[in-house]
Amino acid sequence: MGCYDCCIRCLGAVPYPSLVATLLCFTGMALFCGCGHEALANTEVLAETYFARNIQDYVVLASFIKYFQYVIYGLASFFFLYCILLLAEGFYTTSAVKQTFGEFRSTRCGRCLSLTFIIVTYVLAVIWLAVFAFTAIPVFFFFNMAQTCHTINILAETTPSINQHGWICMDARQYGLLPWNAMPGKACGMTLASICKTKEFFVTYDLYIAAFAGAGIALLALFMYVVATTYNYAVLRFLGRKGLRC
Repeated sequence: MGCYDCCIRCLGAVPYPSLVATLLCFTGMALFCGCGHEALANTEVLAETYFARNIQDYVVLASFIKYFQYVIYGLASFFFLYCILLLAEGFYTTSAVKQTFGEFRSTRCGRCLSLTFIIVTYVLAVIWLAVFAFTAIPVFFFFNMAQTCHTINILAETTPSINQHGWICMDARQYGLLPWNAMPGKACGMTLASICKTKEFFVTYDLYIAAFAGAGIALLALFMYVVATTYNYAVLRFLGRKGLRC
C-alpha cells in the first residue's frame, strides 16, 4: 500500500462530526467556565458596592456565587473527560463501520456502550438547555441596565433638571439577586448612569455575554454528539443484523 492510500485510509477513519463537536465543546466550556467564573466574582463586587449596604443583604448571593464557582470547576473537568470519551467512541464506531479496512467487528458490548453514550448525552443536552436558559438571566439584567443608563443619558441632555429622570431606577431585587429587604437594593438617576460608566460594569457585561455564547456553543456540541452517536449506533445495528459479526 502506497503513502497516498495509507493517508486516505487514515483520513477515512476519522470521525469528523465527533471531532468538530469535541472542538466546539472544548471552546464552549472554556468560555462558559472561564468567563462565568470571573463574571460571578465581579457581580459580587457590584452588588456589594452599589446595591447593598449591609453584608447580610447579599450574603445569600455571595454564598451562591462561591458554590457555583466550585461547580464550574467540576463542570470543566467532567466535560473535558466526557468529550474525550465521546471522541474515542466516535473513532471506534467509525472504524467499525468501515468494512474496507478489514473484517467488520462489532461486539454486543460495543453496541451497548454506544447506546449508553446516546442516552447520557441526550440527558446532558436537556440539562444543558436549562443551563443555557439560566445563563441568559444575567445577560438580560445587564442589558436592561445598559438600556436604562442610555435613557438617562438622553434625558440628561434634553432636560435641565436632574430630578426629571431621578425616578428611573434599576432594582436588583426584582431579578432575585437580592432579598426584598435589601437597602437600597436599587440605583436611580445619575447614580445608575455613573455605575454603567465604570470598568466593572463593562467587563462584567462582556463576560456574561461570552459565558452565554459559550453555553450555546456547548449545547450545539452536545446536539452534534447526539446525532453522530445515534447515526453510528444505527449503522452498527444494521450491519449486525446483516450477520457480519455480533
